[in-house]
Formats: sequence, structure tokens, C-alpha cells
Amino acid sequence: MKPAQIELFFQTLQAANPHPKTELEYGSDFQLLAAVLLSAQATDVSVNKATRGLFAAAPTPQAMLKLGLAGLESHIKTIGLYRSKAKHLMQTCQLLVDLHGGVVPQDREALEALPGVGRKTANVVLNTAFGQPTMAVDTHIFRVGNRTGLAKGTTPLQVELKLLKRVPKPYLQHAHHWLILHGRYVCTARQPKCWDCAVASCCSFKPKAALN
Repeated sequence: MKPAQIELFFQTLQAANPHPKTELEYGSDFQLLAAVLLSAQATDVSVNKATRGLFAAAPTPQAMLKLGLAGLESHIKTIGLYRSKAKHLMQTCQLLVDLHGGVVPQDREALEALPGVGRKTANVVLNTAFGQPTMAVDTHIFRVGNRTGLAKGTTPLQVELKLLKRVPKPYLQHAHHWLILHGRYVCTARQPKCWDCAVASCCSFKPKAALN
């Protein structure tokens, strides 16, 4: 994808959705961190169903610690890998209280030092909570980056670094959300909806039907 195509690509996505946001439901930086931690290998829909009750009962790390591991597990047992996620979340709550006064840190190193928080989760929090121009490469962004020719790579980190280099600065803040939503609803895994894609003219992918 050439620079002019990249510009048009994001210009088009911005025009269609000027203020994109995560589909995870949260009411604070801590709740965002918890929701993203719980969302690994799970859908936002399933996480939201579980966290509505959880955040009502335990809206802060202090309250979640009081809830206890068994109490936390009872709220999130419908989410995949809930036992390990509950353990990590409880450990994260303890560290937030002990090291950060119950406040979510705003730097990558401190975030990635929390149990269950990897680079992708840290990027989501840094971008969504603190407005930093990070790129959280999930399966959707990895697919869109490779399929469109926007940022090809064999690992999420390769795609992330290429996106940070290739996405024009005016679009960096929201690019993460535009790409996720595009991959989730249009550039889908099994059958991309090229016939209904507003940025098809910028894309290097050619659907099979077009090759016959």
C-alpha cells in the first residue's frame, strides 16, 4: 500500500467513524485494564456480560481484593480461562494497591510488570485510557495489516512497528480502533466483505471471485 493509499484508507475510516472507541464497557482506568485482561481469547460481548455485575460489586482494585478469588471467579466463570485470569487479576489488584496507590500506571514498563498484562493489553490501556498513540495488534489488526498490504509481518510485533511507522500522524491516535472494528465487521477472517468495503480501492487483497 503506497503512502497516498494509506492516507485515503484512514481518511475514509475517519469520515465513517470520527470518534471510534473500544466496545468493552468500563467506568474507570482500572475497569478498562481489568476488562482488557479478561478479554484475552474471549469476545468483548462475553466480557461485558460478566463485568457488568463484577464492576458493580467491585469497581476498584481494593474492592476486588475484598471480593476474594472465589468471589471474582463466580463473576467471570462464563469467560474462557477464567481461573487463570482471576488469579492474574487478583495479583494485579494487589500490585496496584501496594505499588501504585490503587491507580493504573501510565507507562508501559509498569503496566507490563502486572500479572496477565502483556504488550497488547498495555497498548490498549495506554491508548484508550491515556491517549497515547500505541497500536495493540490483536488477531483483527494482524489480519487487516497483512491482507490489505498496510503492514505485513509474521508476528504481531512486526505488524505493530510497521503500523507505527506507516500510519500518518494525524490518524495514529485512533488507528488502533479503526483497524479493529474494520477487521471485526468488514475485513472478517473467513470471508471478507469486499463488496461492502469503503476502503477496497486502497487494498491489495483480491477476492477469489475477482481472479476467476
